[in-house]
Amino acid sequence: MVYNGKLRDKLNDRLFEAILTLKDIDECYRFFEDICTVSELRSLAQRLEVAKMLEANRTYGEIASKTGASTATISRVKRCLNYGADGYKLVLSRLPDPSPLREDKLD
Repeated sequence: MVYNGKLRDKLNDRLFEAILTLKDIDECYRFFEDICTVSELRSLAQRLEVAKMLEANRTYGEIASKTGASTATISRVKRCLNYGADGYKLVLSRLPDPSPLREDKLD
């Protein structure tokens, strides 16, 4: 399915093409360390974990406690899961289901 949403432009195409050239997790760490701040990368990772927990029908309280996400962030991710472009659902369906994250792994 071709994405024709409001974010599509040449700069974003180039960014996503660059990401698709990465071959493994180590290369991802190298690239994302350069392109994102630590805070930006942690926010992205946190949102993905929030989406996973929402898909597993976890409560806002449990999600906030385990991830440190605000209720505003949890609500935004939930809105994307319900009304977004299905990007979270696509990625979550393709990721292997690892063992549950320990709280110390989220810091």
